Amino acid sequence: MSLELTQEDFLTERQVKRLKDTLRRAAREGRRNGKYIPVRDWCILHIALDAGLRVSEICDLKIGDLLIDQGGSSIIVRSGKGDKKRGVSIGKNLKDHLKRYIEWKEDHDQPTGDDDLLFLSPSGKSDKLSRQAVYHIFKRWAKRADLPERFSIHSCRHTYASMLYKSSDYNLRLVQSQLGHSSIQTTQVYADVLNKDAEKAVNDLPQ
Repeated sequence: MSLELTQEDFLTERQVKRLKDTLRRAAREGRRNGKYIPVRDWCILHIALDAGLRVSEICDLKIGDLLIDQGGSSIIVRSGKGDKKRGVSIGKNLKDHLKRYIEWKEDHDQPTGDDDLLFLSPSGKSDKLSRQAVYHIFKRWAKRADLPERFSIHSCRHTYASMLYKSSDYNLRLVQSQLGHSSIQTTQVYADVLNKDAEKAVNDLPQ
C-alpha cells in the first residue's frame, strides 16, 4: 500500500516546537515530583520526532540498542518492517536526552541492562509498552499542546522525514536509509509533496 500524503500531514516547525516545549515542561516537573510517565512520554515522542521510528520500533527498543557512548550517536532498530535491521543516526539533542533518561531510570531503580526495554508500560513493571498506548500518549500531549486533531503518532514520522529531506538538501537516499524504506518509491512520496521545483515555480509566478 502506497503512502498518500499532503502538506497537512506534516507538523509545522512551530507546531513541533510547541509540542516539544509542552513535553519538556511536563518532564521537568515529573523529574521534580518523581513521576515516571511524563519523563517517559517526552523521551518517546522525542524519538518519534527526531529519529522517525515506527511505533512498533519504539516499543521494541532496548537499552543496548542505543549507541550513545564515546561519541556514538545512533539507534539500532533490530526488527524493522520486514524484520530488517538498520542504524538510525541521531543528533546531539536526542543523544543527550537519551543519556539523561537512562540515568533517570537508574536513579529510580528501573532495570537498565542492555537487554532491558527502554520504555515500560504504565504499570512501571517490565511489561512492554503497547502500540495502542503510544497512540494515546501522542494524542494526550498533542491535545495539551493545542495541535489539530488530524495529527496522529504517524505524523511524527512524516514530519521527521519532511524536515530531514529539506535539511539534507533534498537527499532522498538518506531519508530512505533513515526511515528504513525497502523501496525508494515509498520515500519518493515525500519528494513529490515537498517538490522544491514546484515551490520555486509558484513563487516565480507573475505578480
